[in-house]
Amino acid sequence: MRLRPPATPLITIDPYFSVWSNADELNSTYTIHWTGKEHSIKGHLIVDGTAYRFMGAPDSEADLTLKQVSSDMDALTTTYVFEGAGIELTALFTSPILPYDFYYLSRPVSYLELIVRSTDGEEHSVSAKISVSEQICLNAAGEDEVVTELFARDGLSHAKMGSKSQKMLTRNGDYLCTDWGYFYLSAKNASVATKNEFDMTWVTLETPVDGSALITFSYDDIKSIEYFGKHLTSWWNRDGADIVEEIAKAHAEYPELFNTCREFSDKMFTDAVRAGGEKYAELLELAFRQTLAAHKLAVDENGEILWISKECFSNGCAATVDVSYPSIPLFLLYNPELVRGMMRPIYKYAASDEWTKELKYDFAPHDAGRYPLVNGQVYGNNRIEKQMPVEECGNMLVMEAAVAIADHDASFAASHLDVLEGWVKYLIENGKDPENQLCTDDFAGHLAHNCNLTLKAIMGIASLGIIYDMLGKTEESKKYLELARELAPDWAERASNGDGSYRLAFDKPGTFSMKYNIVWDKLFGTNLMPREVLQSEVASYKKHFHPYGLPLDSRQPYTKSDWLTWTATLANDRETFEEFIAPMWDAFHYSSSRVPMTDWYWTLTGEHKTYASTTYITGHPINKGEITKSFRNRTVQGGLFIKLLEYKGIMKY
Repeated sequence: MRLRPPATPLITIDPYFSVWSNADELNSTYTIHWTGKEHSIKGHLIVDGTAYRFMGAPDSEADLTLKQVSSDMDALTTTYVFEGAGIELTALFTSPILPYDFYYLSRPVSYLELIVRSTDGEEHSVSAKISVSEQICLNAAGEDEVVTELFARDGLSHAKMGSKSQKMLTRNGDYLCTDWGYFYLSAKNASVATKNEFDMTWVTLETPVDGSALITFSYDDIKSIEYFGKHLTSWWNRDGADIVEEIAKAHAEYPELFNTCREFSDKMFTDAVRAGGEKYAELLELAFRQTLAAHKLAVDENGEILWISKECFSNGCAATVDVSYPSIPLFLLYNPELVRGMMRPIYKYAASDEWTKELKYDFAPHDAGRYPLVNGQVYGNNRIEKQMPVEECGNMLVMEAAVAIADHDASFAASHLDVLEGWVKYLIENGKDPENQLCTDDFAGHLAHNCNLTLKAIMGIASLGIIYDMLGKTEESKKYLELARELAPDWAERASNGDGSYRLAFDKPGTFSMKYNIVWDKLFGTNLMPREVLQSEVASYKKHFHPYGLPLDSRQPYTKSDWLTWTATLANDRETFEEFIAPMWDAFHYSSSRVPMTDWYWTLTGEHKTYASTTYITGHPINKGEITKSFRNRTVQGGLFIKLLEYKGIMKY
């Protein structure tokens, strides 16, 4: 990979079990959680009795280090190569979160393989020592006492660590790490120990490296999600699987599983190059693990999967509709059932007495909770002025149509037709010229007469027409598709600037905005909007480009990576698409914002956008405080896969 990641994934399983390096060299600073909190893992290679650090921050100026000579990453593996002391060390971090396999997607085991070869022709005695701090099982070091256990089983040595209190699923929030469950550090033929250092408890293991060694990092959270009052497990332990047995399985199957991961990653990269070029393919490699690992795969009381996202570093909401919507291209490609898993919590809450009788809302909710507590919408304290009615109704309808097309099966939509019809009714009544309300770009504030939001409404109406057609309901299908077809040219007339470009708002001539919502018209092949409208709009964007990409609209010089990619996908040729993508690649490559891939950044500098926001971490006690936020590690980066989705042609209706 030529792209220099702003932050590099090491362990990526779920929103809590997530460890990154935010430096070019793995042994130059401590490893972090995606929030930026220190989650320190240290690695030393002991060569002929002398310890050399290859991972983590130095303990003192006298620390000896191996020189990092290269780094690389693909969709599922990060690779570092070091040299020194007469040896070459290759360190491979693999989180095998294969999206098409629920077991591997949810099993909380991540690998570190160490491969050593002599570079001076001499034989060397080599072992590896890995140390993990208590930060990995607490919201913050020192918040609780930790307990440890050292044991051997099934040919592996294990060091186990967890909080003493085990306050399972008692808190929710954004800038928040786990404080329950147990971490396991495991390897064959290892000696394991605990130590106290820097006012923290650490678990350590030392294992011989006879050519290679395999270490696993695992986390058993026991119960993963609170879902409308019930504590749910992850998919991997839905039948009571034992984590230590799973770790043993993971060690036994590593060679074959690693090859599977490599084959998946290679194919994804090759397909992406063909779809949108090498820079595009590298952005997908960077986005892949982040997108998946900002979710949790749980199982509800009916045995159906729930794919719960965390809205990372924006407000911590769970199962957010306008975060799910941009993420779906990745899942439509590799496992459409995950899209249904995102929608189930919304349907459940939308049918609740709170939503329908107490609040009396006739549109789709924004979210279903704040991670990891999925008990109903929290955004805006449910005040009407904080809702996103057109946005979320359109999102749910497009998601339903997309997943039905991907699987050639509209039965899931059929089970929710009454709700979908109600949401389309709302779009028909309110979507042609929306009143002053929020859209998914809520950070920009309320906007009346939002042209892009009307495009969302048009595609939502058309989506119900598609669903009805797939269900054999010809008259109903014709009704909604014809209505959408009438609204599209009407939109073009009202939104026109008169020069081939189209406005941010119907009443704001001379403005512009990305028209990302209409991309589904191209992917579905519905051809509602005249092609010349879309192509003149795409051509008009070029005069607004900044060094690091196209701004979201004419209000501010910031952009969103997901929407930029969707807008680029409107182009008819790959050359134009690559012109849109190249500045975004530069933004991530050169930015000094060393955070997991942000989706909101300044197009003039490439730096991530920050803002001061009150973060809510509820539990015992309730804490409220000002945190400087910057969208990072968010699932919306799944939206970057939309060009690959178009290339595959699986969305043609």
